[in-house]
Amino acid sequence: MKSILPILFVAIFLSSCSEYQKVLKNEDVKAKYDLAQKYYDAEDYKRSKRLYEQIAPKYVGKPQGERVMFFFANTYFKTKDYYLSGYQFERFIKSYPKSDKIQEASFLGAQSYYELSPLYSLDQTDTDKALAKLQTFINTYPESEYFEQANTMAKELTTKKEKKQIEIAKQFNKLGQFNYPILVSAITALDNFISDNPGSVFREEALYYRIEAATSLALNSTQNRKKERLEDAQGAYNTLIRYFPETKFKKKADNLSEKIQKELGEYPNSK
Repeated sequence: MKSILPILFVAIFLSSCSEYQKVLKNEDVKAKYDLAQKYYDAEDYKRSKRLYEQIAPKYVGKPQGERVMFFFANTYFKTKDYYLSGYQFERFIKSYPKSDKIQEASFLGAQSYYELSPLYSLDQTDTDKALAKLQTFINTYPESEYFEQANTMAKELTTKKEKKQIEIAKQFNKLGQFNYPILVSAITALDNFISDNPGSVFREEALYYRIEAATSLALNSTQNRKKERLEDAQGAYNTLIRYFPETKFKKKADNLSEKIQKELGEYPNSK
């Protein structure tokens, strides 16, 4: 029995390959449709996709066209060809806006772009597109079974974009330690981040680095700008402590504040 089983598996495999190649090469659209569905149901999405690819244009405008187009798009998704799955789901949505599959297609289309979203340090064009698609889905289908998953993905992508912004600001701050005028760019970037992302998980970090950049700039300023910039740095410290009194940066922030206060002591009537 043990020796027969491998032979049976090989025979079945060869028969399957033979059937696939035969149907793939002939002009029988119905045979391709049936075999594509058979492979799809068996989760053999690679071969199913190849067959759907051949017959999809033949079913445009026909009753089976909606079914074929959805399964065709999903075979791309299942084989992780996310660029094409996103494109095909967009086509499906435009072609069949009243389909029973419209919610699923909208979600899977958005998820396709979510899967394409790169590391935070790279270009975030696909992340922006995914966020737009997810937000449209969230707004359009608040009762969908995919709603919570879409929300989770949107939050993850938002955090990724925030991570990129905060890292750019921190890089400006780092470079500014050797080229002080760059600290102005660091402060601007941090101010923009704090203003634009009030609920960010990186808000505490941004507020601390705002102190660091402002303090470095103040301590290395000319006398006519020094007092004003020291007061700005102290204001940044006060903001951090107001929002995060037990901040993980408290020791470093307190040290910076001591330097600021020492310098401000040389100016009468300081704020």
